[in-house]
Amino acid sequence: MPARQDSSPASQTLSRGIRLLEHLADARTPLTIDELAQRVDLHRSVAYRLLRTLEDHGLVTRDAAGAVRLGTGLAALAAGVAADLQAEALPELTAAANDLGMTCFLVVLDHDECVTLTSVEPRHAVTAVAQRPGARHPVTRGAPGRAILAQLPPRRWPDAVDARLAAEVADAAERGWATSHDEVVPSLRAVAVALSVQGREPAAVAAVHVSSDLSDAAIAERLAAAAEAIRGTL
Repeated sequence: MPARQDSSPASQTLSRGIRLLEHLADARTPLTIDELAQRVDLHRSVAYRLLRTLEDHGLVTRDAAGAVRLGTGLAALAAGVAADLQAEALPELTAAANDLGMTCFLVVLDHDECVTLTSVEPRHAVTAVAQRPGARHPVTRGAPGRAILAQLPPRRWPDAVDARLAAEVADAAERGWATSHDEVVPSLRAVAVALSVQGREPAAVAAVHVSSDLSDAAIAERLAAAAEAIRGTL
């Protein structure tokens, strides 16, 4: 997960702890303290003290061999993020994922980045693309980013939006859905539709796949139905 390009953090210690959690999330497998220290460029003793604090709060755990993994305390924290939106989106994403046979997910805007809030893989698919909740990428990349930018006035767009991307966002706004290929993750295709809920930052409902017999328009139509259902319940 790339480091955020915001101003210098107010607390360097807190920032280092968060970076440890991010590297553990990206690894998907337990890491040793030495591996984590190397990845965040910290002395082993500093990394150890940070991990002990995170462990005290249930955010990481260590096995008998000393390998570190994410703790269940993170699940409780994640469940509280836009809890009503997650609760209403989950059944709609589940239905869409099973209908389309591809992973469907909800993306929200956070500063100039897209963040996956919740994700569902199809039940009976032979292979499915994983989209980890908490994953983030610049709003200027990928179909969800275009769907979100289409809901914002140009004055709120990041400086990185060039003429080509602006034209693609305009096309997505007119068409009602956005597409991307090989942008965020190599070889993957994505389709996304806008999810606009009063009083919230722009969001998008998206599907990602390697290949499909369905047209982008057909995928977008199913996602739009899910987005409308979510919007209606909220």
